[in-house]
Parts: sequence; C-alpha cells; structure tokens
Amino acid sequence: MIAPRCEVPRLAATDRLVELDPLSLADARDGSAPRLSTAVRVGIRDEAILVRFDGRDREVVATLTKRDDPLWKEDVFEVFLSPYDPPLVYYEFEVNPLGALFDARVESPDGRRETMRVDVSWNCPGLSARVRRREGRWSALLKIPLPPMGEPTGVWRANFYRVDRGEVDEHTAWSPTLAEPADFHVPARFGYLVLAS
Repeated sequence: MIAPRCEVPRLAATDRLVELDPLSLADARDGSAPRLSTAVRVGIRDEAILVRFDGRDREVVATLTKRDDPLWKEDVFEVFLSPYDPPLVYYEFEVNPLGALFDARVESPDGRRETMRVDVSWNCPGLSARVRRREGRWSALLKIPLPPMGEPTGVWRANFYRVDRGEVDEHTAWSPTLAEPADFHVPARFGYLVLAS
C-alpha cells in the first residue's frame, strides 16, 4: 500500500477549512471501510497547520479533562507530524470530545513501538483546539504551530487517526498502519504533506 500524499493549501484569513476537499480515514489495520466515517481537512495559516476532523459517532466516550491525560483510552482524534524523512522523531497531538489536549515528542530510532521513547513533558507553544458536539457526531479544529518542530514549509511526514470506543473499538487512519492489533506508532506508514509556501 503506497503512502498517501496531500497538497496542503495556504489559507487567507477569510478561507474556511470546511470548504476544502476532505481526506477520509480507513480501518487502520487493513484499509477497509470503517463503521463510522471521519473527514479530515488540512490547511496552513500563518505558521500553523490547521486540522479539522468531522466524525460520525453513535455514543461519545470521554471523561478525561486534563492536559496530557491518556486520551487514547477513550474517543479521540490524533495528528502525528514530522519534519524529518524518515520520521524517526515525530510529534503527537490529540484532542478528545471534551476539548482536552495531549501533545508529546516521540523518538523512534527503529520505527517500532518497542524502542520508541515518548516525552510527554514536551508542550507545543500555542497549540489549541475547538470542539463541537452535535447529535450523532463530533468535530474538532486543531491549530498546531509548526516552528516548535521545524520549518513551516516543504514536505512533512504525517498521519491522522481516530479512536472510537464502544462495544467494538474502531481505529482508523489516513494512511493505514496495517498493524494487528491496531497500532498508530508505525512511522514508516506516515503519509506526505506538501506544505504550500
């Protein structure tokens, strides 16, 4: 399976992410169609990447409210970003339906979970999110400043994920990681974001 590529447009102050063509998430394990659809839209404004998730949801599972709580244990949208290729160092960002944020710097010298080191004490200055919940769905807009990680131009490696908890948990990804059980920490499977200059 070839890693996907996305041209990320530069947005003017009046441009809206919702007007961009969406990326879709597929089952993280095998790339099949998910039970719940999720659309992701990506743009650049100033020196920040904006990522909007819109996901169908039958029942929101969220209780965590503190910064850097283990949000992946409940419903969550996730962004992994790296200015490096190969992405042996990357950055993880998460937001849950209550608006709680998680961010960390990950070193993965072998590209495997067994040898990765996660620095949860790393915080991205200026990271923010807005969350909206409606009947049968929830949305989030993440604003992630790029300079704390690298130059806000060129080609970055990235992946977008969702965890939906329920009777049967669902793990979806823009670039399926093809891991069983589902595992998002497979940097070799990251896609490519071509950032407009």
